[in-house]
Amino acid sequence: MKIDGSSALVTGGASGLGEATVRALCERGARVVIVDRDAQKGEALAKELHGRASFVAADVTDPAQIAEAVAAAVALAPLRIAVGCAGVGWAARTLNKEGAPHDLELFKTVVGINLVGMFNVVRLSAAAMSKNTPNDGGERGVIINTASIAAYDGQIGQAAYAASKAAVVGMTLPVARDLSPVGIRVMTIAPGTFDTPMLAMLPEAAREALAQGIPFPRRLGRPEDYAALVEHIVENAYLNGETIRLDGALRMGPK
Repeated sequence: MKIDGSSALVTGGASGLGEATVRALCERGARVVIVDRDAQKGEALAKELHGRASFVAADVTDPAQIAEAVAAAVALAPLRIAVGCAGVGWAARTLNKEGAPHDLELFKTVVGINLVGMFNVVRLSAAAMSKNTPNDGGERGVIINTASIAAYDGQIGQAAYAASKAAVVGMTLPVARDLSPVGIRVMTIAPGTFDTPMLAMLPEAAREALAQGIPFPRRLGRPEDYAALVEHIVENAYLNGETIRLDGALRMGPK
């Protein structure tokens, strides 16, 4: 799939992994719609990219808002690339030290954004992509979702987060099979410990300790590492229905 001349939709595109992906795709000639709830950051990024990107404020769990974002991407060029980076994390034990159970609404919120919101973007992007003229290889589009290595190595306090990310991994193959008749590939990236705005709030000593736990390279992942993998997945037509761990061989312990 060629990046140049395509339009792309990137959720969670105003910061972190999403921002790096937006920048990389724009650099390669795509027209990108940045989807995020943070209008200030999203509009600033779109302005910085001088017309190569536009911003649509949207919540991934809202069908009407995502449909509007998809329509905005289709208006720019054929929508051939959709990357889902929007997500939230929360730490809470199933029972806390006082024996109180995990807040059920919090669990629903995490799963609602990380899984239901992700699938909302998948289904609406796929509907638009299915109308594209296929390329010489029969491809009409590629959808890339974001999970986490917590899908495999969930730690103490990550019941909601790990469950939501494991479900994203689990839906990758069946959705790829669903969409194969129309030539749409579906892939998932499971990042490890990345240097994102969430980790930027930690003290430097804590960040360094996290980096030292990664076998090689012994550093935090960079958003540009994620964006580079997105580019490769888009251009490698034989990647389909799989989740790729991007973690420097990290396997997380219980805590």
